[in-house]
Amino acid sequence: MALVPLPLDLEPIARRLRVRGIVQGVGFRPFVYQLALRHGLAGWVRNDGNGVEIEVQGLAPALGVFAHQLETEAPPLARVDGLEMHDIPPDPRRRGFAILASAPGPVSTAIGPDSGTCPACLAELFDPADRRWRYPFINCTHCGPRYTITARLPYDRASTSMAGFALCADCGREYASPGDRRFHAEPNACPACGPRLSLLEAHGLPVLSRDPIASTLARLRAGEIVAIKGLGGFHLVCDARNPEAVARLRSRKRRPDQPLALMFAGLPSLAPWLRCSPAEAAALSGAQRPILLLGKQPGFDAALAGIAPGLDEAGAMLPYTPLQYLLFHEAAGRPAGTAWLEQPQPLVLVMTSANPHGEPLVRDNTEALARLKGIADVLLVHDRDILIRCDDSVLRWRSDLPGGLQFLRRARGFTPRALPLAGEGPAVLALGGHFKTTACLTRGREAFVSQHVGGLDNPAACVALEESARHLMGILQQRPALIAHDAHPDYYSSRLALQLAEELNVPTLAVQHHHAHVAAVCAEHRLEGPVLGFAADGVGLGSDGQPWGGELLRVDGAACERIGHLAPLALPGGDKAAREPWRLAVAVLHALGRTDLARTRFADEAALGPVLALLDSGRAGTTTSLGRWFDACAGLLGIVRRISYEGQAAMQLEALARRPGCVPPLEESCASAGPILDLRPLLARLIQEDDPAQGAALFHATLVDGLARWIMLHAQAAGLGRVVLAGGCLHNRLLAAGLRLRLQGAGLQVFEACQLPAGDGGIALGQAWVARQGAAADSTKAP
Repeated sequence: MALVPLPLDLEPIARRLRVRGIVQGVGFRPFVYQLALRHGLAGWVRNDGNGVEIEVQGLAPALGVFAHQLETEAPPLARVDGLEMHDIPPDPRRRGFAILASAPGPVSTAIGPDSGTCPACLAELFDPADRRWRYPFINCTHCGPRYTITARLPYDRASTSMAGFALCADCGREYASPGDRRFHAEPNACPACGPRLSLLEAHGLPVLSRDPIASTLARLRAGEIVAIKGLGGFHLVCDARNPEAVARLRSRKRRPDQPLALMFAGLPSLAPWLRCSPAEAAALSGAQRPILLLGKQPGFDAALAGIAPGLDEAGAMLPYTPLQYLLFHEAAGRPAGTAWLEQPQPLVLVMTSANPHGEPLVRDNTEALARLKGIADVLLVHDRDILIRCDDSVLRWRSDLPGGLQFLRRARGFTPRALPLAGEGPAVLALGGHFKTTACLTRGREAFVSQHVGGLDNPAACVALEESARHLMGILQQRPALIAHDAHPDYYSSRLALQLAEELNVPTLAVQHHHAHVAAVCAEHRLEGPVLGFAADGVGLGSDGQPWGGELLRVDGAACERIGHLAPLALPGGDKAAREPWRLAVAVLHALGRTDLARTRFADEAALGPVLALLDSGRAGTTTSLGRWFDACAGLLGIVRRISYEGQAAMQLEALARRPGCVPPLEESCASAGPILDLRPLLARLIQEDDPAQGAALFHATLVDGLARWIMLHAQAAGLGRVVLAGGCLHNRLLAAGLRLRLQGAGLQVFEACQLPAGDGGIALGQAWVARQGAAADSTKAP
């Protein structure tokens, strides 16, 4: 009897698959295991330095569906950036499917960001019958710490700060079972084998307490300030409904006016205090759990005094660690289940970064006892180390932006998620500027921007920047071929670039500050060819050695040409003028020939005489910064004379401008003389305005009108149809949304920062992009 050959699609075939992206520490291998069993496939899966490697064998139709579902049904925290498949010879002896140990090798994958506690873990946390009931470190492959506890890749327990916690038998079974959602959940633990809480007095001695959570809540209710260890560092926490506690926190932290973030048990608890649209609610409730700026409800300031003075928004977030949930659970009376989270809870907590004024975030217990002395009354700590500092991310909803969200600070929940680039290029390390600093490292077609580091005004912050840069190089296993930095030679970030370049024996590249702002947006949107960039911020060193900040630039890769700017504004007192808006108001009045009015309005300022004398002499420095024009307007309208945090005058001006609603711009109040746009006529029209809110609204409306006309004029003259809006001033929603609407209405394509802050938190990416563009241009010139 002759043998009949099987149809080709019934002959077993074999393939090797390579999955790249965020596929380690997110339950991807057990997902692959279950998927293979579902389709009757044999083979294995393992982690390695490139991501996840799979060998699979079975019938062709099943393999096709398997490959498709790898991308479409991946676990919630996974992100598949690439899937490669190659046919290999089938092995008739292959049976079953296995999860193998991780393979060594060069790293080209990435670790995922930290993630808020998932619903399944919450259900266990509040189930009195569960062995992890009220355990502050519950997690699984769908949630919990990742980036902040990881020293290196591949992502295995031995590479994390959980290495010292040996799994108990129960946790070990979960960890080893491919069908369990805790299979290879590296931070997996329980009360028997995992990290533990301790409550310490400010001097370091333990508080005698059976339950640190209950004792912490009692201390908060008594009006004390508690330092609480989180995922990426400590928070300073107090009862938001206790104005004396809030005032004490501000005094001790030397933060008299800067807004404080609030934490609520859930969305129903937030509703009485802040306005929250469905889109904003979705952003707040997502796995990233950022701080989101929301509009205040009527009565907010009366009931929550001192939280966000002078502003119409406040930052809100929901719990993202089990420990945070447990504080609210204790306040609610320890109910079983999760239904209580859907009911309004009265407890509202101030949850602000635990860092002494201007210093980086506190991350370990010993450091907390030393650096928070005199600030915190008591400390709630634990024995799981934080390896990487990572502050909370801060966002705002912008319905007119692609994706709907605007970053003000990018950190926990998003770092170190890669940003895709347009093409391959050399590894470049970029070290940002001086304020709101971040580092960036490129690898192939990806850019990895570090968590927010902050201003480099003190040695601890400088150390934190170097730590971030070295950690990026280590975790990505990349040795940069070039190091980029700001063109200001006195910035610590520039000096660090030169130090690292000498250590690594690689060249450096100085990138002009505003070129980097525009370049960051070009990199994010993968723009090629020339664009017209409007870069507006507080300060950045210009190519002429003067402080810039309101610039029209023609940017084409590594080439940048200044084609326009705002009229210079005098800076009497230099940097002091940026902290004292009344000085800028006097400078405007002096330029308008109204020194008489300056003497009347600011007669009580002891430095008025010297300021006027300096202006008369013509020796005061000048700046083209749009940020300083905002400050001048705030000073002129009497909104604020002195600021205690960066951007305060502009933020309060914007908040007031929203009160009157939409107002028409003042006609012919911005004078354009060729490449220069002069804002003095606008401020001259506002001198006699008695209502600060009306004046603020007129300023914004007229500024948008004048800038839009000016940008459109130069776009037409340069033959450019693409406009990039960048710089810290674009965090002003009235300005950014107004310009976008006007420019798009004129037929221009408008691009803004969406995945990074528009301000200095994004310029490291811009520096890296410029360096790679220059390297690409040089390679085409090579013989």
